[in-house]
Amino acid sequence: MTLSTMKWIDIYDIAIALEEAHPEVDNVNLRFTDLHKWVTALPGFSDDPNRSNEKILEAIQQAWIEERK
Repeated sequence: MTLSTMKWIDIYDIAIALEEAHPEVDNVNLRFTDLHKWVTALPGFSDDPNRSNEKILEAIQQAWIEERK
């Protein structure tokens, strides 16, 4: 997958990109407002920021936690 096509449904690609961009972040205890901001700021993220919801953000957080293990 190319970074220029990253959408909200690309949970695992987003998790990998977040780990690369924010390796110092406590990804277990984070605010979804911060997570949303970090996802939409990722290089190549090209989806509508308003299309996310709590379920999507939870899935991204869980994938990010798994990616770090």
